[in-house]
Amino acid sequence: MERLAVGTPRRGSSLPPYNTSTSTLAFDQHFVTTSKGILFLLEIVFGMLVWILVGGTDYFHLSALCWVMFVSVLFWILTVCLFIIYLTGAHNRIPQIHWITLSLCFDCSAAALYLVTAVVQALMVNHAIRGRHSYNCWAASAFFAFLTTVCYAGSSYLSYRVWTTTEEEQ
Repeated sequence: MERLAVGTPRRGSSLPPYNTSTSTLAFDQHFVTTSKGILFLLEIVFGMLVWILVGGTDYFHLSALCWVMFVSVLFWILTVCLFIIYLTGAHNRIPQIHWITLSLCFDCSAAALYLVTAVVQALMVNHAIRGRHSYNCWAASAFFAFLTTVCYAGSSYLSYRVWTTTEEEQ
């Protein structure tokens, strides 16, 4: 029986040699300590609190709260995905995407939609009876929605600053 070295194709085989190297993605510990990384973490925590607090009530009876759930869950999932991409350095491995513009568009749209969501959430608190479970959860959720809006606005500002400096350099 013929012994082949790792990555060497068999004779007559049209397959190229395969690479047995490990992935180059690595955990970027520095990213978590930057202002952008801290804002990402705050957006994840506050956004999660928004949808958990609303989700623990009978929100589906009010269509406005369904909107709150949609926006909060959607942006929470997207923020977690982007955080993982930046944390692992995958954005450096995909140069086809202009990450600075993507980040600016994402943060601005999240800030705008979360502002609408926070206002809707605050208005929906009046539909609950004061002191009841729904009232307390919706009031707390409105508070965290406004905090999440502030975090996304801060991220938008940071993204805008980076975007303008890269546009000036070109």
